[in-house]
Amino acid sequence: MLSTDQIIEAMSGQGLRITDQRKTLARLFAESEGYLSPKDVYEYMGKSYSGLSFDTVYRNLRVMQELGVLEQVIFEDGVKFKASCSSGHHHHHLICLNCQKTLPIEFCPMNLTDTPDQFQVVEHKFEIFGYCRECQTEGNRDKSTKKPASKGH
Repeated sequence: MLSTDQIIEAMSGQGLRITDQRKTLARLFAESEGYLSPKDVYEYMGKSYSGLSFDTVYRNLRVMQELGVLEQVIFEDGVKFKASCSSGHHHHHLICLNCQKTLPIEFCPMNLTDTPDQFQVVEHKFEIFGYCRECQTEGNRDKSTKKPASKGH
């Protein structure tokens, strides 16, 4: 996972002004284990920055995601963000629906797809949702929350 300094360096490197709010966002994501919803971030930021709008928080989350410092995952209860991996190479994830532990999948299944010649792939995502070993054995799975969004396939 990227550190606070790595997130700030990436934002600065793309010409973003590094405000106290952006430093706080970088620190929040660098120190958070799980995924955070825009509402979680807004409530956290609102404690330190009165008058901060939800739109400002959401816009910053989108900018950080576009820069590659945040990863976005769509769960059944909405979009959530997490600091990007610091591995530096292309990979995908296994995500625990209970504790949100995220494990890398080093193999990319995109190479197995039969993409038609008339279609140019510019981006893809591949996540597998389930339960990590600890959540399986402890019997503390909560299937009523944190499910991924249904893709219809």
